[in-house]
Amino acid sequence: MKEFKDKVALVTGAASGIGFALADRFASVGMKVVLADVETAALEAAEKALKGKGAPVLAVTTDVSKPAEVAQLADRAYEKFGAVHVLCNNAGVGMGGLSWEHSLEDWQWVLGVNLWGVIHGLRTFVPRMIAQGTEGHVVNTASMAGLITSPYLSIYGATKHAVVAMTESLKMELEVTGTKIGASVLCPGFVATKIGDSERNRPADGAKPASAAETTRQEMIRELTRQQVAAGMKPAEIAEAVLEAIRDDRFYVLTHARFKKLIRIRMENILEGRNPKFEPPT
Repeated sequence: MKEFKDKVALVTGAASGIGFALADRFASVGMKVVLADVETAALEAAEKALKGKGAPVLAVTTDVSKPAEVAQLADRAYEKFGAVHVLCNNAGVGMGGLSWEHSLEDWQWVLGVNLWGVIHGLRTFVPRMIAQGTEGHVVNTASMAGLITSPYLSIYGATKHAVVAMTESLKMELEVTGTKIGASVLCPGFVATKIGDSERNRPADGAKPASAAETTRQEMIRELTRQQVAAGMKPAEIAEAVLEAIRDDRFYVLTHARFKKLIRIRMENILEGRNPKFEPPT
């Protein structure tokens, strides 16, 4: 996909972080933008900011874990702009902790957003995008945690590995069926976003009382995450890499070169039958 002016981009998780940076970058090249996010106040602020730059914008409060809301998002987008050319399934939440201490509610919440949100996006939008008969592109946001593994990230890593695998299949399926749609998977390392404070958007009915040990450990992990992401890459840099990947039809969008060593180590461990071992990034 080479031409962006007057095309339509739809971004989930668009009220802040990578999502807003994507929307802002798409708007800067003349695209119409549909913003979706579960956080209404932040979404309204994002909409105002882009409209202030003269961009045609539609904002729709959306919980991507709910298929009916994603379907409504699609209907609103097509009613407003008549098409979607770039789909960014970007909404995501983070959670750390020991695998055996996570509650069923923890698993349901994170999988609901990070994995089912992408599934709902693909099932809802891709058929319509193909039916348009125009060039288009799908970008699914995974993570470096979708290519390597770490302790305390069992739920998050499981969702991101799944997104990488789904998107690889999607890319091949779009090609073998002769569509005009491309696909990329975004796998960043630490980025300066609010993912360390994901609990702010956790549904009240999806919480469970935690033990004192769990609470202390999880807060330590959250604080470490906050520190790492605060020192991370700026979202605007990620958005620029995504735009270039769409333009070049490049599938893997790896924004943090220092993690490539860890990907290689993991692959070599698998091929050589070695046990997994935690290797901190250097």
